[in-house]
Amino acid sequence: MLMQTEQTYGAVSYTVDTGQLELPLKLEFPQGLVGLPDAKVATLQKLPDQEPFMWLSFEGLAEPINFLVIEPNGFVKNYSPELFDQDADELEITASGDAFVLNIVTLRDTVPASASVNLTGPIVVNRRTLQAKQVVISNYMGYRTPYILGEA
Repeated sequence: MLMQTEQTYGAVSYTVDTGQLELPLKLEFPQGLVGLPDAKVATLQKLPDQEPFMWLSFEGLAEPINFLVIEPNGFVKNYSPELFDQDADELEITASGDAFVLNIVTLRDTVPASASVNLTGPIVVNRRTLQAKQVVISNYMGYRTPYILGEA
């Protein structure tokens, strides 16, 4: 499974899951992404000097679509998304260790200090099958969207 590595960026110390699954990874979205039903195959990759951010690049579309994503570990205090049973069944996730979570990052006015993530609609990936789905978490009422990165 994924190992955890401690890393520090600026004043923020957090844990990044990168372990035994090496990037780039080919992820499959059988149902597409929310609002993009044809976005079914994507590559998750890190680019030099851009960590902890990663790029999720969708292939096979009329025009390429790329999303800036981040693993929320350490950025969002006490973030513990819970799946609805149907989503867990579709992704064949039976325990929290079966999955890793990505959040799409939104930059407003290209100002890094305004970068936010959608905590209620993360992308959940099965670590074994690399099947992925953007979901609405069952405990969505406990989180707000957008969440500004760097907030305490």
